[in-house]
Amino acid sequence: MISLFFQVEILDSKTKEQLCFLDKVEPHSSIAEIKSLFHKSYPKWYPARQSLRLDPKGKALRDDDILQNLPVGTSASIYFKDLGPQLGWTMVFLVECLGPLLIYLLFYLRVPYIYSKKYTFTSSTHPVVSLACACHSFHYIKRLIETIFVHRFSHGTMPLRSIVRNCAYYWGFAAWLAYYINHPLYTPPSFGERQVYYALIIFVLCEAGNFSIHWTLNSIKCEGSKCRRYPRPSKNPFTWLFFFVSCPNYTYEVGAWVGLSIMTQCVPVALFTLVGFAQMTIWAKGKHKTYIKEFKDYPNLRMPILPLIL
Repeated sequence: MISLFFQVEILDSKTKEQLCFLDKVEPHSSIAEIKSLFHKSYPKWYPARQSLRLDPKGKALRDDDILQNLPVGTSASIYFKDLGPQLGWTMVFLVECLGPLLIYLLFYLRVPYIYSKKYTFTSSTHPVVSLACACHSFHYIKRLIETIFVHRFSHGTMPLRSIVRNCAYYWGFAAWLAYYINHPLYTPPSFGERQVYYALIIFVLCEAGNFSIHWTLNSIKCEGSKCRRYPRPSKNPFTWLFFFVSCPNYTYEVGAWVGLSIMTQCVPVALFTLVGFAQMTIWAKGKHKTYIKEFKDYPNLRMPILPLIL
């Protein structure tokens, strides 16, 4: 019996120059394995930094794509693109969340050079300001704990340049909303304590719901990026939102920020909530589409993020 091997030529996607020639590659080799072989020739381009594709301007191949299943002959030409320095998702989440937590506290403590000198290290007379700080801090501390102990990340990474952009977004918004909420001239909500306490209930319930969904997602057995089943409601009432939406974690996340917006009655918080909702809707639609594609029995009643609406 004659063994069939592939010959793989890896070319630079910009110059079309040959970078590497792999001889006698097993037909059932995955793209991830080809990346590892390429890495041996070019140590500076570790697998997470590589993007391999069949066309210089085409779509990147998935790590689990199998060589013999690709539309190529036994002599394959694959184009390489350098994605630049990468950072693991765990570190990405830690950096994104730690920044807003610390930045907000600087404004709450009114450290020098933020407000007028006479307000340095003074405290607000309005209880809602301290409550808002507690809620904001709790939200990001919770995210940090989830990142370390709850979230299950694949071997995916994010380009360093994208991390800078994301940090600018999260850190910048944190500074903007913290500046106004902790400002000496801040005005409490129009409807007083009733508005604050109702908003606090919304915030607490949504934070509890968000954690419950993350815990449920963590319990699902997955192989790489593919899961054996889609998430379903459990005995926990917070997970019952799975009856209606594909990504209730985003629904609860938006709800928590709506609660904080009502509590503080602050425009920057409301704008952050609106922008976050728009981005999470995009993510939810993508996840919803993936579920429908992977599972033929996926519930028709579910919407991406808002029950019966969106």
